[in-house]
Amino acid sequence: MNDLTLQSDLLTLLFHQEYTKMTATICRHFSIRSIEIAEDIVSDTFLKASEYWAISGVPDNPTAWLYTVAINKSKDYIKRLLIFEKLIVDKNQQEDQVIDSILELDGQLLENSELQMIFAICDSVNSQENQITLALQVICGFSVEEIANAFFSKTETIKKRLFRAKNTLRNSHFKIKPLTEGEITSRIDCVLKTLYILFNEGYYSKTSDQLIRKKLCSEAIRLVLALVDNISTSTKNARALLALMCFQSSRLDARTDNYGEIILFEDQDRNLWDLSLIERGQYYLASACTGNEVSTYHIEAAISYWHSTSTGTLKWEPILRLYDQLVLLKYSSVIALNRIFALSKVYGNDKAIREVEKLSFLENSYYHLLLGYLYTESHVSLAVKHYRKAIALTKSKRERSTLNKLINHIALDS
Repeated sequence: MNDLTLQSDLLTLLFHQEYTKMTATICRHFSIRSIEIAEDIVSDTFLKASEYWAISGVPDNPTAWLYTVAINKSKDYIKRLLIFEKLIVDKNQQEDQVIDSILELDGQLLENSELQMIFAICDSVNSQENQITLALQVICGFSVEEIANAFFSKTETIKKRLFRAKNTLRNSHFKIKPLTEGEITSRIDCVLKTLYILFNEGYYSKTSDQLIRKKLCSEAIRLVLALVDNISTSTKNARALLALMCFQSSRLDARTDNYGEIILFEDQDRNLWDLSLIERGQYYLASACTGNEVSTYHIEAAISYWHSTSTGTLKWEPILRLYDQLVLLKYSSVIALNRIFALSKVYGNDKAIREVEKLSFLENSYYHLLLGYLYTESHVSLAVKHYRKAIALTKSKRERSTLNKLINHIALDS
């Protein structure tokens, strides 16, 4: 691996780790007069890093270098703004105060700014759909294509949604500030859903060349853990979501081979499962189930619990019952198809095939992937036909490669 590749990987890592913190901190001082100002400053900082580091090499402390450049760019912006407003003399004292406060970039401030940024974005002046869309871009650094994939939507729709959401915030006088109990209560569901989408993009990416993006999973867990560690935001739903993430993350190292291709659940090496994460998942799930509240996160965590702790066929009946509940609470094509996969384990493939074909999700790659799996034992040509349709529909190169290998494997066995 050459120096330029190492530099590119480091910048990608730092972008995911620091972009939101830097944006949130700068926004705090601009009172989010415009989110784009903070985003532009941070983006320019990373652009400058890519250019400067390519010539001069990576600095000894790259994170500190990024913050120093971002601070200097913020100072320059403030100075230009004050000049523009012709308030140089009267605002000298104010300018010094603002610049000095930006320099106070200690860890606690960053952490608080980040959490406050998440809740600030999830302001009810926007619809929940727009809140999540904006949060995914500003907080999680998602591309328009990644957001479109998460919402099963078109990129043009997402672009319009982002424009409307930013415009609404800009006109609403909203600020990053300490939250009231009412604000936390009204916004936390949106925050949790955003972090759930962030984790899912890492756990099974449809838009990246990599099927699994561990950094996104780690970032989602870190942020949910911050919510759970805060007495004001440690709700049962937050703990259930953290349990789900712990269970799912416990299998990340076993889900792909050395070439980055997916290993089916039944073929995974259980020695690679992280038992400490499974234990943490059990702890958080137990703490989430102390009342009568049952959310989709509780049910999904319970399903993942059975996958993580039980072997053999006995787990499938309780998993099917959980999917029966889940599909009533949150119907989606993915959940409906996952339910039928569980049903096939309990009642057999023939019954499952009849259930799948009732759905007619003809443009859904997972619909054809599931039919390919279910037909493999009884009707090879139909299995291959559906796998090829799934290949045509998926956006993931890795998934296409895995499905081609499945087809070759079926051909050899038939």
